[in-house]
Amino acid sequence: MGKVGVVWVGRERRFPSAALELLVGGGEQVRERREALYVRVSGTTGRESSLGAQEAELRASACGEVVAVFRDRASGMRERRPGLDRLLKRAQAREFTHLRVTHEDRLARFGAAWITTLLARDRVAVEVLHPDSAAPGDSEELLTDFMYLVASFSGRLYGIRSRQARRRLLAAATPAPAPAPAKREV
Repeated sequence: MGKVGVVWVGRERRFPSAALELLVGGGEQVRERREALYVRVSGTTGRESSLGAQEAELRASACGEVVAVFRDRASGMRERRPGLDRLLKRAQAREFTHLRVTHEDRLARFGAAWITTLLARDRVAVEVLHPDSAAPGDSEELLTDFMYLVASFSGRLYGIRSRQARRRLLAAATPAPAPAPAKREV
């Protein structure tokens, strides 16, 4: 019998219903285990050793063939990360059956459950090597992510304020239209 992939959501294990149905019902054969690894660090410089350490730890505990490694040097709060984007496209193409990360926050600082659900639709199970612990250097990285969040909101707020200011200036600079001549009734 094949193994059923598990998805960790907080401290709970969740099993994809399709995998359980296959296991119980004996329908379609269980696919060969093909793993992808995702490693991420915040920031663009000075963290190469951390990426390498994450990858080495994941490879050492691999249970199947590792077919791809996706890397990102970006905040876990960024919506667009090149490595994550490639990972999602290849998951949709069913190139691997399991995605492995060292810590849940490597996948996303907030909203990792959404990514896990999306991957489950593509029949990819997410495995977290250390489900109940924070990543090393987590407080420093959390502070970096917080600063990114503050900068993002500040930029949006200033953008809104400057649009409003431009509208006020434009309204003040534009002469008011002359009133239309009154029509006389006969």
